[in-house]
Amino acid sequence: MSTPATYRDSTQLCLPCETVAEFRESLNEQFVITVVTGDDDCCIIGSPVEIESVTRFLVRRGVLTQ
Repeated sequence: MSTPATYRDSTQLCLPCETVAEFRESLNEQFVITVVTGDDDCCIIGSPVEIESVTRFLVRRGVLTQ
């Protein structure tokens, strides 16, 4: 059976805020996401399909997402 953590991991991507800030405008224009700012990290939240697309977008620009 699936756990809540499994679903959460597939619907959010947490990165340092400075990394998200660099791409935030492009991300908001191209994807249906919400960015939540925490103390140290920013989480990009969206559907599993959107998070997968955001991950590909960032990796193509040299950002490590793991």
